[in-house]
Amino acid sequence: MPWKETRVMDERMQFLGMYLEHEWDMASLCRHFGISRKTGYKWVSRYIEEGPVGLEEHSRAPLLCRHAVPEVIVEAIVAARGKHPTWGPRKLRAWLKRRCPETNWPAGSTTGEILRRHGLTVPRGRSRKGAPYTEPLQHCHGPNAVWSADFKGWFVTGDGRRCDPLTITDNYSRFLLRCQAVKATGHDAVQPIFEAAFREYGLPEAIRTDNGPPFATTTVGSLSRLAIWWLKLEIRPERIEPGKPAQNGRHERMHRTLKRETATPPKRTGRLQQQAFDRFRQEYNHDRPHQSINDDIPANLYQPSPRPYPLVVPEMTYPEDMTVRYVHSQGDIRWDNHQIYLSETLAGEPVGLRQTDNNRWEIYYGPIKLALLDSAVNRLIHLPRTPGKKTDKTDNIDDQSKKVLPMFPV
Repeated sequence: MPWKETRVMDERMQFLGMYLEHEWDMASLCRHFGISRKTGYKWVSRYIEEGPVGLEEHSRAPLLCRHAVPEVIVEAIVAARGKHPTWGPRKLRAWLKRRCPETNWPAGSTTGEILRRHGLTVPRGRSRKGAPYTEPLQHCHGPNAVWSADFKGWFVTGDGRRCDPLTITDNYSRFLLRCQAVKATGHDAVQPIFEAAFREYGLPEAIRTDNGPPFATTTVGSLSRLAIWWLKLEIRPERIEPGKPAQNGRHERMHRTLKRETATPPKRTGRLQQQAFDRFRQEYNHDRPHQSINDDIPANLYQPSPRPYPLVVPEMTYPEDMTVRYVHSQGDIRWDNHQIYLSETLAGEPVGLRQTDNNRWEIYYGPIKLALLDSAVNRLIHLPRTPGKKTDKTDNIDDQSKKVLPMFPV
């Protein structure tokens, strides 16, 4: 005959039934069921107060938890998420803490749990991440050491017009200096925006861009009209390697946030789109905490450059030991009764030549080595265009060229 199976609730109901018949005293009844008298009295008390429901197991959690987050703080976190729906828990906590520093805000993990409990989070898929690329910006030692500039990918606004936002950031502080939609991406449309930024914030030491127009060309030295203007202002053009956007990763990361918060979906007109850019820039600089700068805001780290924009853009000059030639309107220089073609981009600009041996001359525009001139055959020897690549015959703009010629000779 198999053993009879019983449930805990059945045992408790049988215990209460035998107790209510008054045929057993408590001690004998508890010995019969193998429980203590304290447990027996507990179930009798619960049954009298709550009825059969009282015989079910109660939660062992304390009624009051001293670590529980007050409801007013929970409501503040939920309200902050409603105002900034794309911000994560750590960013929200930093934003709230800056506004109410006297409040004991919960940790980022607890803030995330509160958002999850209220259905305000979306689970992310796992992604593989490579090691961060830090080398190109190791020299970014303070505000205005390096600015980054680029066009965020163009898109069409609701009225069918193309929108090309030009963005400029300070790499040290993440301060967004400009976010301006332009009608064209050429030099004439872009230079006034840079000039306005220079007048407002002063001159940086370097500007990092990609290799496309209007920042670079395919001519000698890859110099564009914009880069020539920067060199006259003693701003060093820096270009990332082709196909290596990670070398300007801080700027690219800002573009991803810009697209998500201003152009997904695009606004109805170009004017409304620019207003969205302006609001984003204000929030990005003065309101939004940045994890990469210890949850601070860019406005607290950025300060204008001590180098103001000059009233007159100076001309390029060279040391006395260099031979100077001016580039003709067709893009060539006159050398030993021969015409040596350089680039029409340099038309009207002076270039400096320094002799290295009997027949070789190095041609510079300011600190940038453009090419080698073989005077024996009056032939130009072009240098490799790969940024940062060094060979036995060439110098790198950031390192060896400084040894040959001062960065900005007087």
